[in-house]
Amino acid sequence: MKILLCSKNENILKRWSTGLGSQNSVFEATSVETAYRIMKSNSIELTLLHRTMINEQQIIDMISAKKDTKVFVLSDRPSNEEGISCLRLGCVGYANSYIAHPRLNLAVQAVSSGLIWTGSSLMQHMIQTSSARIKKTGDGETGRPAVLDKLSKREYQVAALVAEGLQNSEVAQRLDITERTVKAHLSSAYAKTSTQSRLGLARLFSTS
Repeated sequence: MKILLCSKNENILKRWSTGLGSQNSVFEATSVETAYRIMKSNSIELTLLHRTMINEQQIIDMISAKKDTKVFVLSDRPSNEEGISCLRLGCVGYANSYIAHPRLNLAVQAVSSGLIWTGSSLMQHMIQTSSARIKKTGDGETGRPAVLDKLSKREYQVAALVAEGLQNSEVAQRLDITERTVKAHLSSAYAKTSTQSRLGLARLFSTS
């Protein structure tokens, strides 16, 4: 995968490059102008943008100019508000600039397969906000979605707790099972409901 790393901070560039490993073709840019030059001469599939390097309008311009390139923003001081703003602009992901290497690789794999990536705090915030909005406005159909009937009793319990905003460790503690088991039930629930994220499950439960 061809990935462009954009930051004025050399240490950040080195950190990201090291984290991505040798399985990707990595390019580096320390300015927006250099980033555009690299994009023009290479088929960049994903761009990791350091938030301190670029303003909101520049993010919009980059997404508009290079529709075949996915944009992922990383921030030194991530916040739910900034994360939601970046996703609304069309970014495929939002995370901490100092994200651990294993999670950086997971994030890249996720967005390359068409998913959206956020940190757990932002995802939890989005789930709770979505649930509150739907319940307040009455959006969606009434009654339990039929797709939820495909879940086993335990899958339903896990999915319901995730829809409330609980993290895997909290679900495991609540149901007295291991986190590995929680992940297995979640994977099955995603497949059976044709959802791809915790937010997708939350929306199903918000209409029930």
